[in-house]
Amino acid sequence: MDRKKDALDKLVAFLAKRDGIDKLVKTFQYIGKLSHYHLQESHPALANRFQKLEIASGLSRKAFRTGRFLTGYNALRTTTYYPDWKLQTLAVLGNGGEMVYWFFDHFVWLARVGVLDSHLANRLCYVSCFGEAFCYIFFTMAELIVIRRGLEAEWKCTKELEELLVEEETCSKLAGSSVISSSSKAGVSLVAVTERIKQVKVQISKIRLQRVMSVMAIIAYIADLLIALAVVDPNPFVNHAITLGLSGLASAWAGWYRNWPD
Repeated sequence: MDRKKDALDKLVAFLAKRDGIDKLVKTFQYIGKLSHYHLQESHPALANRFQKLEIASGLSRKAFRTGRFLTGYNALRTTTYYPDWKLQTLAVLGNGGEMVYWFFDHFVWLARVGVLDSHLANRLCYVSCFGEAFCYIFFTMAELIVIRRGLEAEWKCTKELEELLVEEETCSKLAGSSVISSSSKAGVSLVAVTERIKQVKVQISKIRLQRVMSVMAIIAYIADLLIALAVVDPNPFVNHAITLGLSGLASAWAGWYRNWPD
């Protein structure tokens, strides 16, 4: 008999995935950024170590993402499976932008480690971050549509559940009466209504879980969008160490939640 998976089992499974390692190292990266900002005046030597952690983690994440652009390309081939043209269009735009992001990120990494000329890094980084910002805008729009449709579906299921509960109560009274036995039509109907109630409750649970995952995705997309804007459209707000650090941690922890095994 298989034992129930504990936290360590789930952590091992999480870290076995590329996304799991990426979120862990991303956490290190932005803890390093925030720590460097906090310590740079009071403890410059320690702050320098945290800055090295940030830089090393950032380069490691780019290495882990080698070949990741193929995910976006493969997703473009499956956009015909989306339920309607709205989500299909957003998926094409989002995955197209993501493919550009991951593809040029390879060359940013090569330029940063010295394989390519270092003066190319900023140009390549701009193109990569532009694709990143582009894709997150459309991915966020798609998740908002999913949330809205989920709310509508949940409202319908809730109304149906209320009607079924009333019907279940009526059938219970009839099936338990001395006039009509439990083997009668009322008894059969009670079984059918009870089964349907279970199905509707499961549907509502799935809709609510999907909404939580969509909210986590939106948090990650907006956080990563702010990080990308620091390159695409620099300004004092998005380029501040606290903005970048908190955005990076929000994105990492949302990724932890979304990718953590059940």
